Amino acid sequence: MFKKFNFKLNQFKNWYKLNSIKKVISTSFTAIAAIGIITLGGILYLRYIESTEKIISKNNILFIDQVNQNLDNYLRNMMKISNAGYYQVIKKTNFSTDDISEELNLLYEANKDSLVSIGVFSEYGQVIAAQPLTQVKNYVDPRQSDWFIKAKSKSENLHFSTPHVQNLFIDPDYKYRWVVSLSRAVDITNNGKISSGVLLVDMNFTGIEQLFKNVSMDNSSYIYLIDGEGEIIYHPRQQLIYANLIDENNIVASDYEDGNHKEKFQGSNRVVTVKTVGYTGWKIVCVTPMNDIMYSYRDMGIFSIFIMLLFITIIAFSNIFVSTRITSPITELEKSVKKLENGESDIEILVDGSYEVRHLAKAIKSMVNQMHLLMDNIVEEQEAKRKSELNALQAQINPHFLYNTLDSIIWMIENENYDGAIKMVTALAKLFRISLSKGKNVISLKDEIEHVRNYLTIQSIRYKNKFEYFIECDNNTLTLCSLKLIIQPLVENAIKHAMEFMDGEGEITVKTYIKDNDLFIDVIDNGFGMTQENAEGILNGTLKINGKGSGIGLKNVNERIKICFGNNYGLSIFSELDEGTTVRIHMPCILIEEYFNNGDNKYEKK
Repeated sequence: MFKKFNFKLNQFKNWYKLNSIKKVISTSFTAIAAIGIITLGGILYLRYIESTEKIISKNNILFIDQVNQNLDNYLRNMMKISNAGYYQVIKKTNFSTDDISEELNLLYEANKDSLVSIGVFSEYGQVIAAQPLTQVKNYVDPRQSDWFIKAKSKSENLHFSTPHVQNLFIDPDYKYRWVVSLSRAVDITNNGKISSGVLLVDMNFTGIEQLFKNVSMDNSSYIYLIDGEGEIIYHPRQQLIYANLIDENNIVASDYEDGNHKEKFQGSNRVVTVKTVGYTGWKIVCVTPMNDIMYSYRDMGIFSIFIMLLFITIIAFSNIFVSTRITSPITELEKSVKKLENGESDIEILVDGSYEVRHLAKAIKSMVNQMHLLMDNIVEEQEAKRKSELNALQAQINPHFLYNTLDSIIWMIENENYDGAIKMVTALAKLFRISLSKGKNVISLKDEIEHVRNYLTIQSIRYKNKFEYFIECDNNTLTLCSLKLIIQPLVENAIKHAMEFMDGEGEITVKTYIKDNDLFIDVIDNGFGMTQENAEGILNGTLKINGKGSGIGLKNVNERIKICFGNNYGLSIFSELDEGTTVRIHMPCILIEEYFNNGDNKYEKK
């Protein structure tokens, strides 16, 4: 994919280079205008689609609300029948002496268009009273029925079942009706004793079915009803679903919250609107296939494409005319520049066209002259810069240290201490090699530690029996970056000012470690120390130790670190009188390989 993109990009670059400015301007402007028009048209078209979908979704909600209101009224009526049977009949009856068959019959007759049967059962499943049918089939145990079990398990609630065939009572007409059972637990009084029972109201399913059939939907949209677990209560194609000829996404729809949802079912996109029915946990689901919505977009899409093509054609011809007027004087100017490229000095440049083109023609000769002058200045500036770098590098080496070291070597040779002289010469050579470092300002911490080790080797020979030194390095720090010659000035200060009055008891420790993802280098001595005020004065250069200088100076080291890595880094001095001094270097953790693999070394300031 990436290679293909690069190939297309190269093709565009070649086309841009090989074609005239007239063609580039007219083609580019036309392409940009076309993209803008198509984008705007697409946005408007999408907004039209979005608004249409909102209208359809809103209509679906209105349809569902209508069905929900009718269904709610229907269910409330059934609940009123159940409440009337319980509170006005069962609660007021002593079943040991009274019979409620007549009251149940009156209740049934008043609502027989909506009811199939109504009955009261004992906790053992025996019929206490029922209308219009009274005898339970021998092979049927009401206690095994779902409506009986749910009523007994949660006695304080009303329970609506899914549609099923009423096969509880013996019907002399052998009619098998589809019903929805409304059951509830009731208290039955018998000789002052209260026992539990179940009141069953079987609603005629055709009443619920008729509520949904009365809703008129557009195109192929439809509404169906499910319970809380996704089981279908009503569906306009219910028989086809039961025959496994078609499928419905009812199980997934049961998990939808109330409102509009988009789904893809059997390869078709649909808008699904859901509404939960109170008291029952049932859900009314309205489905509108996206194909119906897309059909209304077709005419709008064709009209939009025609308008966009018309505008693109007009803009294309306008761009050709404008680009011709703009590019003619630029073409003449380009011919003059080609002559200038071929080495011709006296070129007559045509000054014509717009103000910008005329100004460009007048500025070309002046620009060429200034370019030559700038190139000369850059060469001189680079040469001066390199000389300054070399001078700064040489200034870092303390000549007094070199003279004293050479004197010590001569003294050792004269006293035939050849091993010591060889050791000092070797250390001096390594020290100077790392000091130069091929002109690099950033080296590895390993090289910087090696430089300090060589320096301490030389100084420990010169200051014999004055001090001991220790170098403790975390191996993980050796591959990190370090500015060159930043530890040696700290060690030099420790030797000159802390070890001066030590007689074999002096100690200097160089320690490197990583903390909080930053690099730290501590130079620790056990000298006499100083106050914190003096330590801060030494760091900012306002105070000299014992009136003496300090090589390139702690101040310079601190400033170099801050310039390279930022003000969050630099030196810190921790000291107490008679306790010694710790000078701490704080730098970021940067791998030396990563540093030099980066072509633009943002840390190195030359």
